[in-house]
Amino acid sequence: MRGKPQAQPDFLTVINLNASVPADHPLRAIKRHLDAVLKNLSPLFDDLYEELGRPSIPPEQLLKARVLTALYTVRSERLFCEQLGYNLLWLWFLDREFSEGSFNHSVFAKNYERVLSADVAKLFFAEVYDLSRQEGWTSDDHFTADGTLIESWASLKSFVRKDGADAAKVQSAKEEDPGNPSINFRGEKRRNDTHQSTTDPESVLYRKANGQEAKLCFGGHILMENRNGLCADFTIHDPIAEPEPVVALQQVSAHQQLHEGTRAKTLGGDKGYHRKAFVAECREQGIAPHVACKEGIKVPGLDGRTTAQKSYRVSQRIRKRVEEIFGWMKTVGGLRRSRYRGRERTQAWGYFVAGTYHLMRRARLELASGNSVARDRRNHLRNGAKVPNRRARTPQRAA
Repeated sequence: MRGKPQAQPDFLTVINLNASVPADHPLRAIKRHLDAVLKNLSPLFDDLYEELGRPSIPPEQLLKARVLTALYTVRSERLFCEQLGYNLLWLWFLDREFSEGSFNHSVFAKNYERVLSADVAKLFFAEVYDLSRQEGWTSDDHFTADGTLIESWASLKSFVRKDGADAAKVQSAKEEDPGNPSINFRGEKRRNDTHQSTTDPESVLYRKANGQEAKLCFGGHILMENRNGLCADFTIHDPIAEPEPVVALQQVSAHQQLHEGTRAKTLGGDKGYHRKAFVAECREQGIAPHVACKEGIKVPGLDGRTTAQKSYRVSQRIRKRVEEIFGWMKTVGGLRRSRYRGRERTQAWGYFVAGTYHLMRRARLELASGNSVARDRRNHLRNGAKVPNRRARTPQRAA
């Protein structure tokens, strides 16, 4: 019998958002960890709000919205609020009733200074990492450092002279074509000491290596722990004033102060860290510099006594995982190019993207650990042996 569509829908429909989400959906594990993190931050939120007045949108929902924005590569806050109204999965993740629907996109801008600033984002990221550390998923001894470039929200046309000599040229071009003016900088040398972007003055004109084009950008630096490749820290910096080796040592020092009990023993890196000052500073702090060596260049403190060790080869193999973090944050997380102006707002968004990657990676590790336990139980039953009574496999610590 042919089915026919019902022209008039039911007058009343009861929807259980929790029942609508599959029990094995990947967001369930992420939501469980995220709720634990937000529970630890709840006392902070209590201090940020007055006891009287109209109830605000819960700050937990705003932070969860940041996580969903990174997970689903939503390009803007306005688009997120538009999709939230009809996306049952997102409503369930944010703990919003179906009748509440979405909220106005302006709440992100109005609540930036209160719950979405770089300081709060840093606390959020630290709580995410500390939760994994307490459960033994991270290493307290072995780390890897690497950097990349994050394009700023500014075009090369905005990179003009600081003294205003290009003002007449830019103004005449805008009069000819206000929407997309054609400005000719051919033959003119533009440098950071004489030029500056009018759109984002904190960005710098920089290129990663010879043969690549220079872009207005920020530096993005990651500190990764070596046990499971989780992101331990993420910093937006000036790649000219603060080179990557300097930022790496700053991150290690800050990480040891923030997470009590951590003590870096090894620090891996690529050939960009094969520098005399970096190796000497690592040795002074009692850290073994497991960095790739440049051919024909000798650096005191890094010789066969270090490179011949098995731990050095392990660090060099594991350090390539940091590229997976960069790849996810730029493609899925949308951090290839900053969607905000200035280092502070870019840093805040970077913390949320890095924290989201950490939550996603943690959920996958737990899923893989659970699958391995189930596989072991099947093998024991197949061989007629007694099934070990254990709920999950404890992650192995790095040697």
